Amino acid sequence: MLPEPLRRAIIWASDFVWGPWTLFMLLGAGLFLTLRYRFVQVRLFPEAARTLVPAQQEGARGALSPFQAFMTALGASIGTGNIAGVATAVVSGGPGAVFWIWVYGFFATVIKLTEAMLGIRYRSIQGGHVSAGPMHYLKEGLRSPTLAWIYALVAGVAALTTTPFTQPNSMAVVLESQFRIPTWASGIGIAVLAWLVIIGGVRSIGRVAEKLAPLKVGLYLAGGLWVILFHAGQVPEVFALIFREAFSMEGARGGAAGVGVMVAMRYGLARGIYANEAGYGTAAVAYGSARSEQPVQQGLNAVMEVFIVSFVTSSISALTILVSGVWQSGKTSTALVASAFDTALPVGGWVVAFCSFLFGYTTLTGWAYYGEQFLEYIGGKRITKPYRWVYCGLIYFGAVSKPELVWAWGDLMNGLQIFPNMVGIIGLSGVVAAALRERQKSRALGPQAPGPSSSGPPLP
Repeated sequence: MLPEPLRRAIIWASDFVWGPWTLFMLLGAGLFLTLRYRFVQVRLFPEAARTLVPAQQEGARGALSPFQAFMTALGASIGTGNIAGVATAVVSGGPGAVFWIWVYGFFATVIKLTEAMLGIRYRSIQGGHVSAGPMHYLKEGLRSPTLAWIYALVAGVAALTTTPFTQPNSMAVVLESQFRIPTWASGIGIAVLAWLVIIGGVRSIGRVAEKLAPLKVGLYLAGGLWVILFHAGQVPEVFALIFREAFSMEGARGGAAGVGVMVAMRYGLARGIYANEAGYGTAAVAYGSARSEQPVQQGLNAVMEVFIVSFVTSSISALTILVSGVWQSGKTSTALVASAFDTALPVGGWVVAFCSFLFGYTTLTGWAYYGEQFLEYIGGKRITKPYRWVYCGLIYFGAVSKPELVWAWGDLMNGLQIFPNMVGIIGLSGVVAAALRERQKSRALGPQAPGPSSSGPPLP
């Protein structure tokens, strides 16, 4: 239990980091990249959908198959933030927050595409060991070792002190509400199950993600669509409410002029980025670990990842809460979504509990690898095993913590790692733009023309 002044300080710092400057920086960066890449997320979306399962590449170096890398990234980003985070956004920011989740989702596709492509191009492979992430493109591409070290430190601390708290906390909340399982018992069980995978390293994590990520998306999509269809008569009114509240000059509960818009934007963007993780730099770790020499293909997978997260799973959570009318019930986190599912399914709460467990479990394991890469960059390989044990040990404390403080700390740490990463993304966007142009040129010349790869010196 933290002292009250410290608790208030964390919440204040979180709100400060996620002030208007951060929100407009993210949207501005997304708009800039969208224009620079000539709306690549729209132009190449059909191809991204067709190549959702990327082909194996003979002789390519890396730790994971391209599909495992995609599933690891998808599994890590589709966490309880897609359930509990979206629920928190709707309760705290009103229905208008959903609109801003979608807005950021559109621009987030190009941010994550950039991270994925730079992750492949600037990764380090030595003796079969793959090291990838923003720290590499900040150091090798941007020529800023200091910024690379700062990013690795902030992101490493964020991974170690955020995900082991937010994910098991949401998992424990819904297990307690649906099955009356004490949070302490959930914490122990989740920690043990996570340890069984994390201790085996990235290949173990990739194998689990490859199996569980498609299962959790399919199950949640099926259950959520049933709830929405059950309340189909409310759908037009809910969409009208979302768009109206997104630009309301008063908050859902009243307030000064302009407060409604900013509150909706603040929670919509904060929870939107928490759901799809575009801007954190984690995509560079996952996609940079792939046995692939095609940065553009990994970038297209990243586009589909954000689409699935922001426009499928997050929308399912938001719409079920709104069409069922439970968003004003006083509940929050995963318990609120469980209540929405219960209105249409006899075992709706159980479905959410199971999905929440799968969502949180794959995110826990995926982020364990992210944090390992960040801290390994600073402390070397000797830090790997102690890190894995500490990471799993913290899961228990996350399960028994208060949701409000857990999410505020998560927002704070994730917000801090955005700033150095965005410097690298904007500064190296020319590398990505050149790779996209080269690929378009090679396609125009025909199949005999070689496409851009990650081998050789970086593109100018």
